[in-house]
Amino acid sequence: MLSIGGCRGVLARTAGYSGRVHRIFGTSFASIYPLYIAKVERKGRTKAELDEVIEWLTGFDDAALQHQIDEGATLTDFFADARMNPAAGLITGVICGVRVEEIEDPLMQKIRYLDKVVDELARGKAMEKILRS
Repeated sequence: MLSIGGCRGVLARTAGYSGRVHRIFGTSFASIYPLYIAKVERKGRTKAELDEVIEWLTGFDDAALQHQIDEGATLTDFFADARMNPAAGLITGVICGVRVEEIEDPLMQKIRYLDKVVDELARGKAMEKILRS
């Protein structure tokens, strides 16, 4: 099973990412989203809070997010369609031993930004801090 944020599974195996086309790029957002929901709900947060964080990062409101899921968008397509928040560059820290601010591949960095803010939400960080406001 793919595990998000627990340093296991497909996203975890990107820690040693060498810049080649990684298989995570072809993974559908629809397959990862339920794992994000489970992670935040297990930690006492809500799907609505998760969606707020995703909207802040990508610009996808509820309808646009659902469209991405319904279309089976890969992470490549998902982030190509996203209007990344200009404050995303303020996201720093380590995910599975990799500093997100040092990732050179722009797509991999966006994927890690998403993973990082979901992890912050699940860890109970205040929403205003997650949203860098």
